[in-house]
Amino acid sequence: MGMFIYGHERHADFDDRVLAHLQMVMTNKLRRQESFSFSWQEERGWIAIWIHPSVSLQFIYTGNREPALNMRWLDLLAEAANSVAGLVPVPEPAGE
Repeated sequence: MGMFIYGHERHADFDDRVLAHLQMVMTNKLRRQESFSFSWQEERGWIAIWIHPSVSLQFIYTGNREPALNMRWLDLLAEAANSVAGLVPVPEPAGE
């Protein structure tokens, strides 16, 4: 289980495979200086934050191998990040 850290106050736990895909999508948006909404669900409810290029991000992985990337999943996540609703960690497409 990896960890996503945004700034100094917000963090969330994600499976390393999910985290690797989120990192790729977020990095691509931020290198173009694009801000966007990122939402996920926790035990206490939904969390939504505004991702901005000026705030530091950390992706901490617990596994010892880099997860393989699923291009179809990356496309779905990137499409979500570019939508009005923003990036939400959707399940990996079956059969990939």
